[in-house]
Amino acid sequence: MVKQAISSPSPAQAELDASKLRTTLTSSPRAVPALDSSATAASNICTDHMITASWTSSAGWAAPELRPYGPISLMPTASVLHYATECFEGLKLYRGHDNVLRLFRVDRNCQRMVRSATRIALPRFDPAELEKLIVALCARDGAKWLPRDTHKGRFLYLRPTLIADEPTLGVQVPKQALLFVILTVFPDMSNPQALGAMPNGAEGDDGIRGLRLLASREDTIRAWPGGFGFAKLGANYGPSLLAQGEARARGFNQILWLFGQEGYVTEAGASNFFVVWRSKEGRTELVTAPLDEGVILEGVTRASILEMARERLEGVEVVERKYTMAEVQEALDEGRLVEAFAAGTAFFVAPVGLIEWRGRGLQVPMEQGTTGKYAASLRGWLSDIMYGNVEHAWGKVVKEE
Repeated sequence: MVKQAISSPSPAQAELDASKLRTTLTSSPRAVPALDSSATAASNICTDHMITASWTSSAGWAAPELRPYGPISLMPTASVLHYATECFEGLKLYRGHDNVLRLFRVDRNCQRMVRSATRIALPRFDPAELEKLIVALCARDGAKWLPRDTHKGRFLYLRPTLIADEPTLGVQVPKQALLFVILTVFPDMSNPQALGAMPNGAEGDDGIRGLRLLASREDTIRAWPGGFGFAKLGANYGPSLLAQGEARARGFNQILWLFGQEGYVTEAGASNFFVVWRSKEGRTELVTAPLDEGVILEGVTRASILEMARERLEGVEVVERKYTMAEVQEALDEGRLVEAFAAGTAFFVAPVGLIEWRGRGLQVPMEQGTTGKYAASLRGWLSDIMYGNVEHAWGKVVKEE
């Protein structure tokens, strides 16, 4: 991962301080949509409240607010609208099977957001203070929007965002910014049983289960060494939508992003990508791309999978290295490819059933019908933490109001 120094604010600038949070409750509460409704699938319904905090280069951070969810105001000359000066995070608030609200490794999301902000010339903040603000919003809205009687095993999606709202039309380091955090009703895209569906609505069933990935062409690049692929910026996602739309029109769920003429495997859509294969020497390896060149995102799910695999997957060597699509094909042709899966906040741990590369469809083995056994184990262990089936330091309990 690309390391960058984070400068401290001058003494005259106020730091982000969650203890100064001001609260204004909504006078127009919103209705919670029914489970698995079209409203839930639309991903555009937010909870009753949001967090906001403004920053200026002269004064630093103003007191944050918990206030009714609603529009934010931007001038047409705002920096974010012209120069993509923004970063964000994505994580979930879970209603456990024990009826407790939890966040999963929220500290890592907050730390990564500071790194992203630094990369895009936005103000730094103490990640622990952002975590407190996230918890405050979840505590306020969690009980209503994840009700105990109907929403065990369900979640809401959290989106902390930092934008430059300075109304100056000029290419320069922003002197004004806005932090906001929202909670959104979001569909569950992680069910392995549903991942074989054709994303473009085509009829028929070819027997393939899991994600369908279309390998990117050599002339289409998502991120590059020394760039900003390691940061969670909107500028990483907008330019990828054209290729993603083309993939979905052809019946694929996502793009498998390759890099360079060598075809190095990087990410699957906006998720990290893993393969399990037997090496030519006979070792079973869990392989994923490395962080050292800054090409891929340091996913929270990725880090958790690697830690869990090293701790619990007996007989499996965890390998972080550059590898090519040609190596994946060779492993398949030689009967050494065991399984493949993508991992991220949205899809969680999602088995991959098909990869099309250079006109050839590579059908990935799936030992358990809808998933590989290693993906199933890792998914189960992490899900147990998220939904309170086991006590673990990665699960942060939220005391609801």
